[in-house]
Amino acid sequence: MTTLITGARGKVGRTVAARLHSAGLPVRAASARPAELTVPAGIETAELVLDRPETFAAALRGVSQVFLYPQPAGIHDLIKAAEVAGVEHVVLLSSSSVLAPGAESDPLASHSLRVERALTDSGLTHTFLRPDAFASNSLGWAWPIGRSMPVQLAYPDAQIAPIHPEDIADIAARTLTGGSLTGRSLTLTGSESLSFREQLAVLAQTLGREIPVEHITRAEAEEQMGRHMPAPMVSSLLDLWEAADHGPAAIGETTETLLGVPARTYRQWAEENADAFTGR
Repeated sequence: MTTLITGARGKVGRTVAARLHSAGLPVRAASARPAELTVPAGIETAELVLDRPETFAAALRGVSQVFLYPQPAGIHDLIKAAEVAGVEHVVLLSSSSVLAPGAESDPLASHSLRVERALTDSGLTHTFLRPDAFASNSLGWAWPIGRSMPVQLAYPDAQIAPIHPEDIADIAARTLTGGSLTGRSLTLTGSESLSFREQLAVLAQTLGREIPVEHITRAEAEEQMGRHMPAPMVSSLLDLWEAADHGPAAIGETTETLLGVPARTYRQWAEENADAFTGR
């Protein structure tokens, strides 16, 4: 039976689809814009728009499992359609933010929490993958680094345990191929706690040049970030980083603990993505 991958334009979804396909398993990659998908030859594509229920039946036809990107719009209709289609298992790419106090009202956490609760209330077997910060979040620094400008941060010593996106994909692929991970709620991290300042030092070593770090006020960070995202989201992120500014990040489940495979390091991610920081 086929596994449907939603959010297949993203790094994790795309990699999960490739992992399953390379194992000889039938995969269907879904997107609101399937013509824009880049997937290996042999992977079927389908249109699935989470706030357009009329797209659900065709996308779910013959599907036994779903790798689900969290989008609360249309989630109840999607779950009903999945149950009608005979879907047996949903693996949700959630977020560790759902575990924080006040998650229900947090603009970031509530997004995933609403989907988790809809699945919990359904009759579907579900697995929740709750990654903490992605290593790829560092791409937000690419613009100043590529122009030899300082990286300005309100909380440069905030500690996180960044996880390589391919580690998430490996755990998701294992969950979708059976085994002891099915039905669990897993908080996923990398294997080391690093401050933003320490991450930038790794990037500087990788690039072979200094990356200046400039400490700015929270108000200045709010103004800068507010140019690109809504104010509630800015406040949520800054609150998260402020809370992380008081010691090492907790290490959760990793590929080492779940799969017996060493977790990819932040340095490995930096080396793989060094070109993104060159300004070319």
